[in-house]
Amino acid sequence: MTGGLVLDGVSAGYGAVQVLHNIDLTVAEGSITAVVGANGAGKTTLLRTITGQLRPSAGSIRIKDGRDLTRVPVEEMVRHGVALVPERRGVITELTVEENLRLGGLWRKDRRAADEVLAQMYELFEPLARRRKAAGHQLSGGERQMLALGRALMAAPENLLLDEPSLGLAPKVSAQILGMLRRLRDDTGLTVLLIEQNVRSALAVADHGVVLNLGRIVASRPAAELAEDTDLRHTYLGF
Repeated sequence: MTGGLVLDGVSAGYGAVQVLHNIDLTVAEGSITAVVGANGAGKTTLLRTITGQLRPSAGSIRIKDGRDLTRVPVEEMVRHGVALVPERRGVITELTVEENLRLGGLWRKDRRAADEVLAQMYELFEPLARRRKAAGHQLSGGERQMLALGRALMAAPENLLLDEPSLGLAPKVSAQILGMLRRLRDDTGLTVLLIEQNVRSALAVADHGVVLNLGRIVASRPAAELAEDTDLRHTYLGF
């Protein structure tokens, strides 16, 4: 894989309201980087900007190999190896598990390759294999999160972005989902950018941690170091 992202001086916002201020961020290839911060820190805006849903007012966004994503339309991101699992998961509840998964691989012209990746998703997410004909609305919260993750992985991304994957899930299910990210990183070299409300869990699974406050990066260190910094946690993360 050739994942990895580099943000250089990125600013963005909504109309006259600037939310992100001069963000410099490197997501190392084959790593998990967790971006944490209080509500309103700009975390979701950061993901929206990287994935082309929101245009930056300044700065650039590049993949490690040098490709510039700054003006790439959102619908073209998948062809550049970038996939997003949005907050609230975005599962199409009227479609079956298998139909949802196949949506993630629609851009593939090789049907055999798509079938092979689908089989891999069923191996990775065994509960989905058992419920492949079930409609999205029949799934539990954890199964829906697995489905959203599997659908994103159907595109064989180099960079996977996740917005609050543990939101609304029981602690045991949340730990299972986050553990899968480490397994994917270890087995495939996938690069992961994780936005997560559960700071302890995010820093436990991540290699690197970034603290965002009012649209500015106030700390960027190995995740284990951030987790041990009592003053920083109390000031910005509330624990």
